[in-house]
Amino acid sequence: MKTKLFIVLFCLTQFTWANFILIPMDYESQSQHLKAYGITYWLLEKNTKVQWLLNHRGGSFLTTASDELKRECTIRGVDYEILSTNEAENLLKEIDSPSLNKSSITLEKAPKIAVYTPSGKAPWDDAVTMVLTYAEIPYEKIYDKNVLEDELLLYDWLHLHHEDFTGQYGKFYRAYRARPWYIEQKKDAEALAKSLGFDKVSESKLAVSKKIRDYVVGGGFMFAMCSATDSFDIALSAEGVDICEPMFDGDASEPGYQNKIDYEKTFAFTDFILEKDPMVYEYSSIDMTDKRKVPQDKDYFTLSEYSAKWDPIPTMLTQNHTAMVKGFMGQTTAFNPNQIKSHVLVLGKNRINNEARYIHGIKGKGFFTFYGGHDPEDYRHMVGDPKTELKLHPKSAGYRLILNNILFPAAEKKKKKT
Repeated sequence: MKTKLFIVLFCLTQFTWANFILIPMDYESQSQHLKAYGITYWLLEKNTKVQWLLNHRGGSFLTTASDELKRECTIRGVDYEILSTNEAENLLKEIDSPSLNKSSITLEKAPKIAVYTPSGKAPWDDAVTMVLTYAEIPYEKIYDKNVLEDELLLYDWLHLHHEDFTGQYGKFYRAYRARPWYIEQKKDAEALAKSLGFDKVSESKLAVSKKIRDYVVGGGFMFAMCSATDSFDIALSAEGVDICEPMFDGDASEPGYQNKIDYEKTFAFTDFILEKDPMVYEYSSIDMTDKRKVPQDKDYFTLSEYSAKWDPIPTMLTQNHTAMVKGFMGQTTAFNPNQIKSHVLVLGKNRINNEARYIHGIKGKGFFTFYGGHDPEDYRHMVGDPKTELKLHPKSAGYRLILNNILFPAAEKKKKKT
């Protein structure tokens, strides 16, 4: 009888003890930071709520325990810890303490993700598609025709691939104008613009930019990297103004076009000067690439710290296991802080060069985040470089910032204004 009672008590203790799972996100305890986001997304797809513990052990995740979750973590190599109900309750009470800069945010739904990218692009052409694939987070590709037909309304979150929204084909003219891939891409872009009813690629890209603007204003979440950041704002600011030289659109640019730029139409940038020379691989004075004097071994940017309880949005976007993130370059590497609008938050800054690397703002009912550089684990990415193998960088702090933006819309119903 005593033996049976012991067995019953042991089983009940085990049942009570294993009610919650903590997915730690600090450096020491988690060996697969990027895949941990995929586990969290997988839970949201199954309508399982997850608590995002802001500023607790690198932004850890807490959810109810299940054998299925344990198996999935094991399969993906994600480390986890088992907590009893009392341990979980005490942890949440601790995080809620006014004396600590911590908070708990409930993630409620899996955001539907769209990546704006031309067909034929491989996942390793873009850091976002690469990390989504590695983390096993599903996404769908859309492009100009889909955007102009209002298909953005089907998605919660949009990433802009490294696009040139100005119609200047990435300003690749000087270095690559004779390359077969450049000639083919220019031909394809012109054919697509014609099929959509536009005479010029710059006109079709402007129409797409305005649709994306309306999507964000209406409540969408938009994330962009590298040249998709500044070229998007430039396209909006140049509405109705021809800023393209003949090799791009077949006719001369408009005289005095710099004076016709309307900074009121942009999301993030103001008072920038456009680069008129088609032989220069640059769009404007927004980008800091040519102004950088930072050696690679000292190229880091610092994440800003916010109040987890009063500013949950920027706190979510800066969750990491380190406050110092390795720098990396791109066509648009970083942003001139003197040309960022006053309402835009600088989430990450290189203090040596006084440049903004990671910025965020509100537009209408929606949000946008701009992240400078091409690939967080490829310092100086060049055309034709081999793809980055993320299995070699499972703790990448630079890639974690991308995935923070993926989960941000999952807390949409709980968000507060910054």
